Amino acid sequence: MTGSVPAADIFEQVRQTIARCAMLPARGAEGVSVGVAVSGGADSVCLLEVLIALAAPLGLRLSVLHVNHQLRGRESEADTDFVAALAEARRLPLHLRSVDVQAAASRSGDNLEQAARRARHAFFREFIASGGAARIATGHNQDDQSETVLFRILRGCGLTGLAGILPVTREGLIRPLLDVPRDEIRAFLRARGIAWREDATNADVHLARNRLRHDVLPALRRDFNPQLDAALGSLAGLAREEEEYWQREIPPPALRNGTVVVEIGEFADVHPALARRRARAAILSVKGDLRQIELAHVERILSMAREEKGGDRAQIPGVDVFRSFRWIRFAPARHDNLRQRNFRFGVDVPGRLMLPDGTRVWLELQEGKASEADYARVRMDLDWSKVLDLRRLEDAGWELRNWRPGDHYQPVRHVGDQKLKQLFQEHRVPLWERRNWPVLVCKERILWARQFGPSASLAATPESTTVLRVREDYISGA
Repeated sequence: MTGSVPAADIFEQVRQTIARCAMLPARGAEGVSVGVAVSGGADSVCLLEVLIALAAPLGLRLSVLHVNHQLRGRESEADTDFVAALAEARRLPLHLRSVDVQAAASRSGDNLEQAARRARHAFFREFIASGGAARIATGHNQDDQSETVLFRILRGCGLTGLAGILPVTREGLIRPLLDVPRDEIRAFLRARGIAWREDATNADVHLARNRLRHDVLPALRRDFNPQLDAALGSLAGLAREEEEYWQREIPPPALRNGTVVVEIGEFADVHPALARRRARAAILSVKGDLRQIELAHVERILSMAREEKGGDRAQIPGVDVFRSFRWIRFAPARHDNLRQRNFRFGVDVPGRLMLPDGTRVWLELQEGKASEADYARVRMDLDWSKVLDLRRLEDAGWELRNWRPGDHYQPVRHVGDQKLKQLFQEHRVPLWERRNWPVLVCKERILWARQFGPSASLAATPESTTVLRVREDYISGA
Protein backbone atom coordinates (compact mmCIF):
# COMPACT_ATOMS: atom_id res chain seq x y z
CA MET A 1 0.00 0.00 0.00
CA THR A 2 1.35 3.42 -0.90
CA GLY A 3 1.02 6.47 1.24
CA SER A 4 1.89 4.36 4.29
CA VAL A 5 3.88 5.21 7.39
CA PRO A 6 7.16 3.29 7.92
CA ALA A 7 7.01 1.19 11.09
CA ALA A 8 9.88 3.14 12.67
CA ASP A 9 7.89 6.36 12.29
CA ILE A 10 4.67 5.18 13.92
CA PHE A 11 5.65 6.75 17.24
CA GLU A 12 6.10 10.16 15.65
CA GLN A 13 2.94 9.81 13.55
CA VAL A 14 0.86 9.02 16.63
CA ARG A 15 2.44 11.87 18.57
CA GLN A 16 1.54 14.27 15.75
CA THR A 17 -2.02 12.94 15.53
CA ILE A 18 -2.51 13.35 19.27
CA ALA A 19 -1.22 16.93 19.12
CA ARG A 20 -3.03 17.97 15.93
CA CYS A 21 -6.38 16.66 17.11
CA ALA A 22 -5.92 17.89 20.72
CA MET A 23 -6.72 14.41 22.02
CA LEU A 24 -5.46 14.96 25.55
CA PRO A 25 -6.60 17.44 28.19
CA ALA A 26 -4.14 19.71 29.93
CA ARG A 27 -1.62 17.67 31.90
CA GLY A 28 -2.05 17.85 35.66
CA ALA A 29 0.57 17.32 38.31
CA GLU A 30 0.04 13.56 38.08
CA GLY A 31 -0.20 13.46 34.30
CA VAL A 32 -3.16 12.42 32.16
CA SER A 33 -4.94 9.13 32.87
CA VAL A 34 -5.75 7.21 29.68
CA GLY A 35 -7.54 3.89 29.48
CA VAL A 36 -6.45 1.79 26.50
CA ALA A 37 -9.18 -0.42 25.04
CA VAL A 38 -7.44 -3.69 24.16
CA SER A 39 -9.33 -6.49 22.43
CA GLY A 40 -6.20 -8.55 21.79
CA GLY A 41 -6.18 -7.83 18.06
CA ALA A 42 -3.22 -6.30 16.24
CA ASP A 43 -4.57 -2.74 16.24
CA SER A 44 -5.22 -2.50 19.97
CA VAL A 45 -2.00 -4.31 20.89
CA CYS A 46 -0.02 -1.88 18.70
CA LEU A 47 -1.88 1.04 20.28
CA LEU A 48 -0.91 -0.14 23.75
CA GLU A 49 2.76 -0.56 22.81
CA VAL A 50 2.94 2.88 21.18
CA LEU A 51 1.27 4.65 24.10
CA ILE A 52 3.57 2.89 26.56
CA ALA A 53 6.53 4.29 24.59
CA LEU A 54 4.97 7.78 24.57
CA ALA A 55 3.81 7.68 28.20
CA ALA A 56 6.82 9.48 29.65
CA PRO A 57 7.08 12.35 27.11
CA LEU A 58 3.31 12.89 27.06
CA GLY A 59 2.78 12.40 30.80
CA LEU A 60 0.37 9.47 30.42
CA ARG A 61 -0.85 7.17 33.19
CA LEU A 62 -2.12 4.10 31.39
CA SER A 63 -4.54 1.33 32.27
CA VAL A 64 -5.96 -1.51 30.15
CA LEU A 65 -9.68 -2.05 29.50
CA HIS A 66 -11.11 -5.21 27.96
CA VAL A 67 -14.67 -6.32 27.21
CA ASN A 68 -15.51 -10.01 26.76
CA HIS A 69 -18.57 -10.06 24.49
CA GLN A 70 -19.16 -13.81 25.06
CA LEU A 71 -19.75 -14.32 21.33
CA ARG A 72 -17.01 -16.83 20.47
CA GLY A 73 -17.02 -19.23 23.40
CA ARG A 74 -13.56 -20.38 24.38
CA GLU A 75 -11.99 -17.99 21.88
CA SER A 76 -13.49 -15.04 23.76
CA GLU A 77 -12.14 -16.42 27.03
CA ALA A 78 -8.73 -16.89 25.41
CA ASP A 79 -8.79 -13.24 24.27
CA THR A 80 -9.44 -12.17 27.85
CA ASP A 81 -6.60 -14.33 29.15
CA PHE A 82 -4.27 -12.90 26.48
CA VAL A 83 -5.10 -9.30 27.40
CA ALA A 84 -4.75 -10.04 31.11
CA ALA A 85 -1.29 -11.52 30.53
CA LEU A 86 -0.34 -8.53 28.37
CA ALA A 87 -1.39 -6.06 31.08
CA GLU A 88 0.48 -8.02 33.74
CA ALA A 89 3.65 -8.16 31.63
CA ARG A 90 3.47 -4.39 31.10
CA ARG A 91 2.65 -3.83 34.79
CA LEU A 92 -0.52 -1.92 33.99
CA PRO A 93 -3.85 -1.96 35.85
CA LEU A 94 -6.45 -4.16 34.14
CA HIS A 95 -10.21 -3.53 34.11
CA LEU A 96 -12.42 -6.28 32.70
CA ARG A 97 -16.09 -6.47 31.83
CA SER A 98 -18.02 -9.48 30.57
CA VAL A 99 -21.28 -8.89 28.67
CA ASP A 100 -23.72 -11.36 27.14
CA VAL A 101 -24.04 -9.44 23.89
CA GLN A 102 -26.33 -12.05 22.32
CA ALA A 103 -28.87 -11.53 25.10
CA ALA A 104 -28.43 -7.75 24.97
CA ALA A 105 -29.12 -7.76 21.22
CA SER A 106 -32.28 -9.83 21.75
CA ARG A 107 -33.57 -7.35 24.31
CA SER A 108 -32.75 -4.20 22.34
CA GLY A 109 -33.40 -5.36 18.79
CA ASP A 110 -29.87 -4.33 17.77
CA ASN A 111 -27.69 -6.54 15.60
CA LEU A 112 -24.70 -8.13 17.31
CA GLU A 113 -22.25 -5.47 16.11
CA GLN A 114 -24.45 -2.66 17.42
CA ALA A 115 -25.06 -4.41 20.74
CA ALA A 116 -21.33 -5.07 21.20
CA ARG A 117 -20.53 -1.42 20.47
CA ARG A 118 -23.15 -0.28 22.98
CA ALA A 119 -21.69 -2.57 25.63
CA ARG A 120 -18.16 -1.28 25.07
CA HIS A 121 -19.19 2.36 25.04
CA ALA A 122 -21.27 1.94 28.19
CA PHE A 123 -18.19 0.48 29.91
CA PHE A 124 -16.02 3.34 28.66
CA ARG A 125 -18.50 6.03 29.75
CA GLU A 126 -18.81 4.52 33.22
CA PHE A 127 -15.04 4.23 33.54
CA ILE A 128 -14.54 7.89 32.65
CA ALA A 129 -17.42 8.97 34.92
CA SER A 130 -15.89 7.04 37.83
CA GLY A 131 -12.63 8.95 37.44
CA GLY A 132 -10.74 5.93 36.15
CA ALA A 133 -9.51 7.82 33.11
CA ALA A 134 -9.80 11.20 31.40
CA ARG A 135 -9.75 9.57 27.95
CA ILE A 136 -10.25 6.11 26.46
CA ALA A 137 -8.01 5.27 23.48
CA THR A 138 -9.25 2.81 20.85
CA GLY A 139 -7.30 1.19 18.04
CA HIS A 140 -9.13 2.49 14.96
CA ASN A 141 -6.69 2.94 12.09
CA GLN A 142 -6.50 4.51 8.63
CA ASP A 143 -8.02 1.46 6.92
CA ASP A 144 -10.95 1.53 9.35
CA GLN A 145 -11.50 5.15 8.37
CA SER A 146 -11.45 4.27 4.65
CA GLU A 147 -13.92 1.43 5.17
CA THR A 148 -16.22 3.61 7.24
CA VAL A 149 -16.31 6.51 4.78
CA LEU A 150 -16.82 4.28 1.74
CA PHE A 151 -19.44 2.17 3.53
CA ARG A 152 -21.41 5.29 4.43
CA ILE A 153 -21.20 6.60 0.87
CA LEU A 154 -22.54 3.30 -0.45
CA ARG A 155 -25.40 3.37 2.06
CA GLY A 156 -26.33 6.94 1.11
CA CYS A 157 -25.02 9.21 3.86
CA GLY A 158 -25.17 12.99 3.96
CA LEU A 159 -22.18 15.31 4.21
CA THR A 160 -21.93 14.80 7.96
CA GLY A 161 -21.53 11.06 7.51
CA LEU A 162 -18.41 11.65 5.42
CA ALA A 163 -16.58 12.70 8.60
CA GLY A 164 -16.23 8.99 9.31
CA ILE A 165 -14.57 7.97 12.56
CA LEU A 166 -13.94 11.00 14.74
CA PRO A 167 -10.44 11.30 16.21
CA VAL A 168 -11.98 12.66 19.44
CA THR A 169 -15.57 12.23 20.62
CA ARG A 170 -17.69 14.20 23.07
CA GLU A 171 -17.68 11.15 25.35
CA GLY A 172 -13.89 11.19 25.66
CA LEU A 173 -12.84 8.50 23.15
CA ILE A 174 -9.61 9.14 21.22
CA ARG A 175 -8.18 7.33 18.16
CA PRO A 176 -4.39 7.89 18.08
CA LEU A 177 -3.80 5.35 15.25
CA LEU A 178 -6.25 6.96 12.84
CA ASP A 179 -3.46 8.07 10.48
CA VAL A 180 -1.62 4.72 10.52
CA PRO A 181 -2.42 2.04 7.88
CA ARG A 182 -3.26 -1.49 8.99
CA ASP A 183 -0.31 -3.02 7.10
CA GLU A 184 2.13 -0.82 8.98
CA ILE A 185 0.59 -1.79 12.30
CA ARG A 186 1.26 -5.44 11.60
CA ALA A 187 4.74 -4.66 10.28
CA PHE A 188 5.44 -2.79 13.53
CA LEU A 189 4.38 -5.77 15.66
CA ARG A 190 6.24 -8.35 13.57
CA ALA A 191 9.45 -6.31 13.65
CA ARG A 192 9.32 -6.39 17.44
CA GLY A 193 8.15 -9.97 17.80
CA ILE A 194 4.92 -8.93 19.52
CA ALA A 195 2.05 -11.42 19.29
CA TRP A 196 -1.62 -10.62 18.85
CA ARG A 197 -4.93 -12.49 18.56
CA GLU A 198 -6.82 -12.94 15.31
CA ASP A 199 -10.62 -12.86 15.32
CA ALA A 200 -11.78 -15.39 12.74
CA THR A 201 -15.00 -13.46 12.14
CA ASN A 202 -12.95 -10.66 10.53
CA ALA A 203 -12.35 -12.97 7.55
CA ASP A 204 -16.05 -13.86 7.09
CA VAL A 205 -16.94 -12.32 3.72
CA HIS A 206 -20.62 -12.98 4.36
CA LEU A 207 -20.47 -9.80 6.41
CA ALA A 208 -20.79 -6.63 4.31
CA ARG A 209 -18.01 -4.79 6.13
CA ASN A 210 -15.59 -7.68 5.54
CA ARG A 211 -16.44 -7.87 1.83
CA LEU A 212 -15.64 -4.19 1.61
CA ARG A 213 -12.34 -4.76 3.42
CA HIS A 214 -11.16 -7.85 1.56
CA ASP A 215 -12.67 -7.44 -1.91
CA VAL A 216 -13.91 -3.94 -2.76
CA LEU A 217 -11.21 -1.68 -1.32
CA PRO A 218 -8.27 -3.72 -2.67
CA ALA A 219 -9.86 -3.60 -6.14
CA LEU A 220 -10.37 0.16 -5.92
CA ARG A 221 -6.77 0.69 -4.81
CA ARG A 222 -5.49 -1.49 -7.62
CA ASP A 223 -7.70 -0.28 -10.46
CA PHE A 224 -8.51 3.34 -9.61
CA ASN A 225 -6.37 5.04 -6.98
CA PRO A 226 -3.38 3.59 -5.12
CA GLN A 227 -3.72 6.57 -2.75
CA LEU A 228 -7.36 5.77 -2.01
CA ASP A 229 -6.92 5.57 1.77
CA ALA A 230 -5.22 8.95 1.93
CA ALA A 231 -7.94 10.41 -0.33
CA LEU A 232 -10.76 9.05 1.81
CA GLY A 233 -8.96 10.14 4.96
CA SER A 234 -8.58 13.65 3.55
CA LEU A 235 -12.26 13.71 2.62
CA ALA A 236 -13.15 12.65 6.17
CA GLY A 237 -10.93 15.40 7.58
CA LEU A 238 -12.58 18.08 5.43
CA ALA A 239 -16.06 16.85 6.36
CA ARG A 240 -15.07 16.78 10.03
CA GLU A 241 -13.91 20.40 9.91
CA GLU A 242 -17.19 21.40 8.28
CA GLU A 243 -19.06 19.51 11.01
CA GLU A 244 -17.06 21.17 13.79
CA TYR A 245 -17.90 24.58 12.36
CA TRP A 246 -21.62 23.82 12.14
CA GLN A 247 -21.70 22.36 15.64
CA ARG A 248 -20.42 25.68 16.96
CA GLU A 249 -22.97 27.56 14.89
CA ILE A 250 -25.88 25.22 15.69
CA PRO A 251 -25.41 23.58 19.09
CA PRO A 252 -27.91 20.86 20.05
CA PRO A 253 -31.11 22.50 21.37
CA ALA A 254 -32.03 22.13 25.03
CA LEU A 255 -34.23 19.25 26.11
CA ARG A 256 -37.53 19.66 27.91
CA ASN A 257 -38.91 16.51 29.47
CA GLY A 258 -36.56 14.55 27.21
CA THR A 259 -37.89 16.13 24.02
CA VAL A 260 -37.12 18.94 21.59
CA VAL A 261 -39.91 20.95 19.95
CA VAL A 262 -39.13 23.05 16.86
CA GLU A 263 -41.35 25.45 14.90
CA ILE A 264 -41.61 24.22 11.30
CA GLY A 265 -40.27 27.48 9.90
CA GLU A 266 -36.87 26.53 11.36
CA PHE A 267 -36.80 23.81 8.67
CA ALA A 268 -39.16 25.00 5.94
CA ASP A 269 -38.22 28.67 5.66
CA VAL A 270 -34.42 28.40 5.47
CA HIS A 271 -31.85 27.03 3.05
CA PRO A 272 -31.94 23.19 2.98
CA ALA A 273 -28.31 23.00 4.11
CA LEU A 274 -29.16 24.88 7.32
CA ALA A 275 -32.40 22.95 7.77
CA ARG A 276 -30.58 19.61 7.62
CA ARG A 277 -28.11 20.76 10.25
CA ARG A 278 -30.89 21.87 12.55
CA ALA A 279 -32.70 18.57 12.14
CA ARG A 280 -29.55 16.61 12.99
CA ALA A 281 -28.90 18.85 16.00
CA ALA A 282 -32.40 18.10 17.32
CA ILE A 283 -31.90 14.36 16.79
CA LEU A 284 -28.54 14.50 18.57
CA SER A 285 -30.07 16.23 21.60
CA VAL A 286 -32.74 13.57 21.97
CA LYS A 287 -30.83 10.45 20.96
CA GLY A 288 -27.38 11.35 22.23
CA ASP A 289 -25.69 10.24 19.00
CA LEU A 290 -26.35 10.07 15.26
CA ARG A 291 -25.75 6.35 14.75
CA GLN A 292 -27.98 4.82 12.05
CA ILE A 293 -29.27 8.29 11.12
CA GLU A 294 -29.06 8.56 7.34
CA LEU A 295 -29.76 11.29 4.82
CA ALA A 296 -33.16 9.75 4.06
CA HIS A 297 -34.22 10.21 7.70
CA VAL A 298 -33.24 13.88 7.67
CA GLU A 299 -34.99 14.48 4.34
CA ARG A 300 -38.13 12.85 5.76
CA ILE A 301 -38.14 15.47 8.52
CA LEU A 302 -37.70 18.34 6.07
CA SER A 303 -40.49 16.94 3.91
CA MET A 304 -42.70 16.75 7.00
CA ALA A 305 -42.03 20.43 7.72
CA ARG A 306 -42.89 21.49 4.17
CA GLU A 307 -46.24 19.70 4.02
CA GLU A 308 -49.40 21.79 3.89
CA LYS A 309 -51.25 19.52 6.30
CA GLY A 310 -50.57 19.97 9.99
CA GLY A 311 -50.22 16.36 11.14
CA ASP A 312 -47.59 13.71 10.40
CA ARG A 313 -45.38 11.25 12.23
CA ALA A 314 -42.23 9.28 11.43
CA GLN A 315 -40.17 6.75 13.35
CA ILE A 316 -36.44 7.03 12.71
CA PRO A 317 -33.77 5.03 14.59
CA GLY A 318 -34.20 5.85 18.28
CA VAL A 319 -36.39 8.92 17.71
CA ASP A 320 -40.13 9.56 17.34
CA VAL A 321 -40.67 12.61 15.08
CA PHE A 322 -44.18 14.02 15.45
CA ARG A 323 -45.69 17.03 13.65
CA SER A 324 -48.79 18.77 14.96
CA PHE A 325 -49.89 22.10 13.46
CA ARG A 326 -46.75 24.24 13.09
CA TRP A 327 -44.57 22.29 15.51
CA ILE A 328 -42.37 19.22 15.21
CA ARG A 329 -41.49 17.28 18.33
CA PHE A 330 -38.42 15.04 18.59
CA ALA A 331 -38.80 12.46 21.35
CA PRO A 332 -37.10 9.19 22.32
CA ALA A 333 -38.68 6.10 20.78
CA ARG A 334 -41.73 4.95 22.79
CA HIS A 335 -41.62 8.18 24.80
CA ASP A 336 -45.42 8.52 24.95
CA ASN A 337 -45.87 4.92 26.06
CA LEU A 338 -43.76 5.59 29.16
CA ARG A 339 -45.46 8.81 30.24
CA GLN A 340 -48.01 9.00 33.02
CA ARG A 341 -51.36 9.32 31.32
CA ASN A 342 -53.61 10.73 34.03
CA PHE A 343 -53.03 12.66 37.23
CA ARG A 344 -55.21 14.17 39.93
CA PHE A 345 -53.91 16.15 42.91
CA GLY A 346 -55.64 17.77 45.84
CA VAL A 347 -54.92 21.49 45.99
CA ASP A 348 -54.20 23.86 48.87
CA VAL A 349 -54.42 27.61 48.41
CA PRO A 350 -51.93 29.12 48.55
CA GLY A 351 -49.80 26.21 47.45
CA ARG A 352 -47.76 24.61 44.74
CA LEU A 353 -47.41 21.20 43.14
CA MET A 354 -45.39 19.47 40.43
CA LEU A 355 -46.97 17.98 37.33
CA PRO A 356 -45.64 14.80 35.67
CA ASP A 357 -44.19 16.78 32.74
CA GLY A 358 -41.93 18.79 35.05
CA THR A 359 -44.14 21.88 35.25
CA ARG A 360 -44.60 23.46 38.67
CA VAL A 361 -48.00 25.07 39.32
CA TRP A 362 -48.34 27.88 41.86
CA LEU A 363 -51.66 28.94 43.35
CA GLU A 364 -51.23 32.40 44.86
CA LEU A 365 -53.56 34.91 46.50
CA GLN A 366 -53.13 38.52 45.46
CA GLU A 367 -54.68 41.22 47.67
CA GLY A 368 -55.75 44.65 46.55
CA LYS A 369 -58.36 45.95 44.17
CA ALA A 370 -57.16 46.19 40.57
CA SER A 371 -57.51 49.40 38.61
CA GLU A 372 -59.14 49.56 35.20
CA ALA A 373 -55.66 49.90 33.69
CA ASP A 374 -54.59 46.71 35.40
CA TYR A 375 -57.58 44.73 34.23
CA ALA A 376 -55.89 43.56 31.05
CA ARG A 377 -53.28 41.95 33.26
CA VAL A 378 -55.55 40.39 35.89
CA ARG A 379 -58.35 39.19 33.63
CA MET A 380 -56.85 35.68 33.61
CA ASP A 381 -57.17 35.46 37.42
CA LEU A 382 -60.07 34.11 39.46
CA ASP A 383 -62.13 36.09 41.94
CA TRP A 384 -61.23 34.47 45.26
CA SER A 385 -64.56 35.19 46.98
CA LYS A 386 -66.48 33.54 44.15
CA VAL A 387 -64.19 30.51 44.29
CA LEU A 388 -64.83 30.19 48.04
CA ASP A 389 -68.58 30.54 47.51
CA LEU A 390 -68.49 27.72 44.93
CA ARG A 391 -66.54 25.50 47.28
CA ARG A 392 -69.11 25.99 50.03
CA LEU A 393 -71.94 25.41 47.58
CA GLU A 394 -70.46 22.22 46.19
CA ASP A 395 -69.16 21.09 49.59
CA ALA A 396 -65.97 19.87 47.90
CA GLY A 397 -62.30 20.80 47.69
CA TRP A 398 -60.21 21.81 44.74
CA GLU A 399 -58.26 19.42 42.55
CA LEU A 400 -55.80 19.88 39.73
CA ARG A 401 -56.02 17.13 37.11
CA ASN A 402 -55.27 16.60 33.47
CA TRP A 403 -57.80 17.21 30.72
CA ARG A 404 -60.16 14.31 30.02
CA PRO A 405 -62.30 13.68 26.91
CA GLY A 406 -65.64 15.42 27.29
CA ASP A 407 -64.35 18.28 29.47
CA HIS A 408 -66.16 21.54 28.81
CA TYR A 409 -66.77 24.95 30.39
CA GLN A 410 -67.30 28.61 29.46
CA PRO A 411 -63.92 30.34 29.53
CA VAL A 412 -63.68 34.06 30.16
CA ARG A 413 -64.28 36.14 27.01
CA HIS A 414 -66.21 33.29 25.36
CA VAL A 415 -69.91 33.07 24.66
CA GLY A 416 -71.43 29.80 25.73
CA ASP A 417 -70.01 26.46 26.75
CA GLN A 418 -66.86 25.23 24.99
CA LYS A 419 -65.38 21.77 24.74
CA LEU A 420 -61.68 21.76 25.57
CA LYS A 421 -61.07 19.53 22.56
CA GLN A 422 -62.47 22.26 20.32
CA LEU A 423 -60.39 24.90 22.11
CA PHE A 424 -57.29 22.81 21.47
CA GLN A 425 -58.07 22.86 17.77
CA GLU A 426 -58.84 26.58 17.67
CA HIS A 427 -55.66 27.47 19.57
CA ARG A 428 -53.61 24.93 17.60
CA VAL A 429 -52.34 23.12 20.67
CA PRO A 430 -50.04 20.26 19.56
CA LEU A 431 -51.41 16.79 20.21
CA TRP A 432 -48.57 15.76 22.52
CA GLU A 433 -49.24 18.68 24.88
CA ARG A 434 -52.89 17.81 25.47
CA ARG A 435 -52.42 14.65 27.53
CA ASN A 436 -51.06 16.51 30.58
CA TRP A 437 -53.02 19.73 30.06
CA PRO A 438 -53.94 20.91 33.60
CA VAL A 439 -57.41 22.02 34.69
CA LEU A 440 -58.48 23.20 38.14
CA VAL A 441 -61.78 21.66 39.21
CA CYS A 442 -64.22 21.67 42.10
CA LYS A 443 -66.35 18.54 42.06
CA GLU A 444 -65.58 18.16 38.32
CA ARG A 445 -66.68 21.71 37.54
CA ILE A 446 -63.82 23.43 35.70
CA LEU A 447 -62.67 26.63 37.40
CA TRP A 448 -59.58 27.24 35.24
CA ALA A 449 -57.66 25.63 32.37
CA ARG A 450 -54.17 26.30 31.12
CA GLN A 451 -54.02 29.03 28.44
CA PHE A 452 -57.84 29.34 28.25
CA GLY A 453 -58.10 30.91 31.69
CA PRO A 454 -60.82 30.98 34.36
CA SER A 455 -64.46 30.15 34.03
CA ALA A 456 -66.38 33.26 32.95
CA SER A 457 -68.54 33.12 36.09
CA LEU A 458 -65.46 33.05 38.35
CA ALA A 459 -63.13 35.43 36.54
CA ALA A 460 -61.62 38.35 38.41
CA THR A 461 -62.80 41.85 37.54
CA PRO A 462 -61.57 45.34 38.44
CA GLU A 463 -63.88 45.08 41.47
CA SER A 464 -62.22 41.92 42.84
CA THR A 465 -60.41 42.65 46.11
CA THR A 466 -58.59 39.28 46.25
CA VAL A 467 -57.68 37.17 43.26
CA LEU A 468 -56.48 33.61 42.88
CA ARG A 469 -53.63 33.56 40.41
CA VAL A 470 -52.56 30.28 38.80
CA ARG A 471 -48.98 30.46 37.63
CA GLU A 472 -46.80 27.84 35.91
CA ASP A 473 -43.08 27.42 35.38
CA TYR A 474 -41.07 24.55 33.99
CA ILE A 475 -38.53 23.00 36.34
CA SER A 476 -37.09 19.86 34.78
CA GLY A 477 -37.99 16.75 32.81
CA ALA A 478 -39.93 14.37 35.01
